[in-house]
Amino acid sequence: MSTSESPEQVRWDLSDLVPDAGEQTVEALLDEGLQRAGEFAQRYRGALETIDGDGLAAAMTALAAIYDLVGRVESYAALDFSTDTTDPARGALVARVQERSTTLATTLLFFELEWAALSDARVDELLAHDGLAFCRHHLSTARRYRPHLLSEPEELILTEKSLSGAGAWARLFGELTSSIEVELEQTATLDVALARLSSPSRDVRRESAQAVTRALEPGLRTRAYIFNTLLVDKATDDRLRHYQHWLAARNLANEASDESVAALISAVRGRYELARRWYRLKASLLGIDRLADYDRMAPLATDEETVDWPAARALVLDAYASFSPTLGELVERFFAEHWIDAPPVHGKQGGAFCAYTVPSVHPYVLLNFTGRRRDVLILAHELGHGVHAALAARQGIFHQGTPLTLAETASVFGEALTFGRLLEASPTPAARLALLAEDIEGAIATVFRQVTMNQFERLAHTERRERGELSVERLGELWGQTQEEFLGDAVEVTDDYRSWWSYVPHFINTPGYVYAYAYGQLLALSVYDRYLAEGADFERRYLELLSSGGSRSPEDLGAIVGVDLRDPGFWERGLDLVQRRLEAAEEAARAL
Repeated sequence: MSTSESPEQVRWDLSDLVPDAGEQTVEALLDEGLQRAGEFAQRYRGALETIDGDGLAAAMTALAAIYDLVGRVESYAALDFSTDTTDPARGALVARVQERSTTLATTLLFFELEWAALSDARVDELLAHDGLAFCRHHLSTARRYRPHLLSEPEELILTEKSLSGAGAWARLFGELTSSIEVELEQTATLDVALARLSSPSRDVRRESAQAVTRALEPGLRTRAYIFNTLLVDKATDDRLRHYQHWLAARNLANEASDESVAALISAVRGRYELARRWYRLKASLLGIDRLADYDRMAPLATDEETVDWPAARALVLDAYASFSPTLGELVERFFAEHWIDAPPVHGKQGGAFCAYTVPSVHPYVLLNFTGRRRDVLILAHELGHGVHAALAARQGIFHQGTPLTLAETASVFGEALTFGRLLEASPTPAARLALLAEDIEGAIATVFRQVTMNQFERLAHTERRERGELSVERLGELWGQTQEEFLGDAVEVTDDYRSWWSYVPHFINTPGYVYAYAYGQLLALSVYDRYLAEGADFERRYLELLSSGGSRSPEDLGAIVGVDLRDPGFWERGLDLVQRRLEAAEEAARAL
């Protein structure tokens, strides 16, 4: 890869997922998957009552092969679509793959239900078999859903209807937000416009925020209708499956107790003043009486610092390689083997993500790289997800992924490594203060802002269930209410900002997701703190953590690196780390 490469040239190569991307190849792979699923159903329906350990291991091996095969096609279609959500052909391919994947899911659904129906004694007998290490934790945790499963005919109906229900609404929301155009000096994507909130000019920040609000307005009622529809859809699912509250299903998926999540949220809300304290300091440093919402990402440096793609690549690669040669080699592969798609272009999905895909291939990273210094940290963050996925691939398809509560560990750790490199390269005290400001603001955004968004979701889900459909105005009020609780008297929440809930994809795609960012950030900060205390000896245990994927419980995974998630005081100690970052920034400000 040329070191002079621009982000416009950094496009991923999806041929590792589907070597020949023609429709016939995709259909052939789906045909093979459906044939294998049919054969699996013929062989194993009703067999779990009498199967032995070897037989269960063989069944799970066959199931893994089916999931891996079809997962390649699903990943290909989704990733190809994400680079241009306005292309009808790509959208049609996604729909076709989803339809046939749903058919496969209904064919295999019996196995999950029959496993859940087994007695505890029978399950314990089977799971004791040595050959089930590759799926033991998966099978064990699947049993947690027993109280929430319906009969097989009911589950079949819900699975088949999901394609034209929640899945269809989520796709529509993604297409609508990806096509938003913001009128600035020239038409820009939403990501480019939001990047201008980091401009050193307050006029540019204000005008950009106003332009974003104007761009959100035309489709606001449609997006609100989508959100309302998905709120009631989830309420229906929760009622049918006997979940006690709107977040219960997400907590179960995250292997987190209701009590631990409530403790996290309570601890963060109880220390909102940390964020307010920073914003008051920042206002004084900027010479502003009080920040407005569009000022929060304003840089403290007088000149807006930009970083080109080659410099970003070199810096992130050095940060990972200096900590661990193993991670450095993995990160280099993302660049050299075209696993990254970088440029912000019309129709491309906004934001950034890492797709794990399947263990037999490799992960892919999507960015919208605009050259901000923050984009360097986003690159490091997503590559953290990438190395986690690559190392955990050895666990196989059942254990590669982790619960959302652990999913941010490697990403935040990689971001912290890269931040250290940026800080070392800062030439002046003022530049270092500006970078420390970005660091504390990143922690605020990931911990406090995500819990604030969790509170918006809580109010929206609860009120939709108790009072019915929420108007655009009411959603704006709930958004404003939770933002004002968070920001207090430190930041003005403008009327324009009240519609900005309407482009957040997590509310649509994964209800309840956002608290996992706070969980993951505080966990990752604790892990990074252990690294600072232990030095080079920490690398081995950190690599073991990433390589373990989701093969153990969150508590057992945390113990690998010396973190005790069972400790009730864990969250407060994590917030103490955020406070130390704030105090470092305050000290740097005083020094100037």
